[in-house]
Amino acid sequence: MLLAIDTSAGTSVALVDPESGIVAQADSDDPRGHAERIGSFIERVLDGGPVLTGVVVGMGPGPFTGLRVGIAAARAFAFGRGVPVLPLVSHDALAWGIEEPVLVTTDARRREVFWSAYDGLDADRIPVRVEGPSLAKALAPSARRRIDALSVSAGDLGLLAAALLRAGRPFAADEPLYLRSPDVTPSAGPKRVTG
Repeated sequence: MLLAIDTSAGTSVALVDPESGIVAQADSDDPRGHAERIGSFIERVLDGGPVLTGVVVGMGPGPFTGLRVGIAAARAFAFGRGVPVLPLVSHDALAWGIEEPVLVTTDARRREVFWSAYDGLDADRIPVRVEGPSLAKALAPSARRRIDALSVSAGDLGLLAAALLRAGRPFAADEPLYLRSPDVTPSAGPKRVTG
C-alpha cells in the first residue's frame, strides 16, 4: 500500500493499493490551511493501520508554505514507518489517464499560474510531459485542452507512482519545485547596532 500526499494547491491525502486502486482519499480545495488538515487527513485514510511500502509526495510546483507542509509530513511519516519517499511532479498527476495533449495549470497566486504541457500517455500509460513545470503571468492560447486545477488528487498521484514502480521507471528529484524566488532574502552583511 502507498500513502500519497499532495499540498501543491489544495490538500489531498490518499491510500492507494497498487493492484486495486484508491482505497481512501481525503481532499480540500482550500489553498490555505494545509497544516491544520494534513494530520487528520492522514489519520482518516490510514484507518485500520495498513502496511505501507512507500509514501508518495507531490513536489510541486506550488507556493512555498503549502508545499513544504506536505513534503515535511511525507518525509516524517516515511521515516517513522521505515519506508521510502517516492517524489513526483504534482502536475503529472493532473495528466494521469489523459490520452490527448493537455496543458495543466495550478494557481501560483500573485496573478500567476504554474503550468505544464503533456503529449498524452506513453506505452506504460504514464503522462508524457513535454514542457514545464513553469511559472507565467499569462499563457498564450494553446491547441492543447487546458485543465485548470484547484487541487491535485493524491489518489491519482498514488496511481501514477504505482505505474512507475511496475514499469521500473525513475521518480522525480527529491527537491521541491517552488519556481519562484523566496520573498525573504538574507541581508548583505551584519546589521549595525547603535546604542
